[in-house]
Amino acid sequence: MPEVELRGIVKRFGKVTASRDIDLKIADGEYVTILGPSGCGKTTLIRMIAGIIEPSEGKVLIGGRDMEGVPIEERDIGYVFQNIALFPHLNALGNVSYGPVVRNKDRKEVEEIPRRYLELVKLLDRMKMFPSELSGGEQQKVSLARALASGAKILLLDEPLSALDARVRMDLRYELRRITKDLGLTVVHVTHDQEEAMTVSDRIVLMRNGRIVETNTPEMLYLEPKDLFTANFVGETNLLEGVVKEVLEDRSLVELRDGTVVEARPSKFKSGDAVVLSIRPERVHPASEGLGAVIRCITFMGTYIRISVETDSEDRVNFDVSTSEDRDYNIGDRVDLIWSKRSGILYPRPPEGVQEAIKLE
Repeated sequence: MPEVELRGIVKRFGKVTASRDIDLKIADGEYVTILGPSGCGKTTLIRMIAGIIEPSEGKVLIGGRDMEGVPIEERDIGYVFQNIALFPHLNALGNVSYGPVVRNKDRKEVEEIPRRYLELVKLLDRMKMFPSELSGGEQQKVSLARALASGAKILLLDEPLSALDARVRMDLRYELRRITKDLGLTVVHVTHDQEEAMTVSDRIVLMRNGRIVETNTPEMLYLEPKDLFTANFVGETNLLEGVVKEVLEDRSLVELRDGTVVEARPSKFKSGDAVVLSIRPERVHPASEGLGAVIRCITFMGTYIRISVETDSEDRVNFDVSTSEDRDYNIGDRVDLIWSKRSGILYPRPPEGVQEAIKLE
């Protein structure tokens, strides 16, 4: 299967620059998800790979070949859209047969290929049903089978699950991963849903305002985010502003706005540097002594309880406790919070302010 490479991609729509300074290489058989908030340029990027739109600057290469001027039908690409785009007058088999027919496959292949991919998505028994007779999840599976039956070596998925119910989305994301890995396809999947990206991807490309912020495996983006925006967007985190008091061999000491000193990972910061401390809610724990706070909100989340507190430094902090925990929590109660020094990651305090640095648009 071919690799996809983007070199120096810029895309302008009039005075608006939708993509800028994009350099990205997607390996053969890799499942890459382009993640980011609405309007960050994800769909523009995938459409340039498809050939639906051309870049204003830079090159799109597939299998080492420059795609400038190459139409979509010659790029060996299957495209699954956000809005399920099936032919309403054709049944499932007819929809999936479309690709082999327009590619002038012989009669035997036109009969065999659609059935093979309908069986792969577990819909062979519903091949005579029309789109209006299928559920949303089944319709999207037919869309996937149609893309695969076209002979695509690269699969482009543009928010393919966003129109589906939560439970259907959860089931179908595992199917997407299974099917594409079984076939060894190169996949580029666009989504704004971070959980979806974490579940299906070999690698995630995080975008903001038309640029790539950070690229890494799901695990590393969550556990070792290099950018403050990444730490806040991928998963959930608490952000506390402070000043570095001291950096030791095994930890950093940070003084918060109320004078409380807390621990974080060892860092390259110096005493007096203004920083932002990031701690995931699942890493924060109540204790007999620690950062003082008052409980402001308690939310039942099923397998855990999310507790939101206001610290003595007037920061908002969330932490999670198991629903099996014996201790009772009530709004207005005082708690002390701790976390291990390995749980806190430090970032330079952005000159524009934390909220500006992490805002979605």
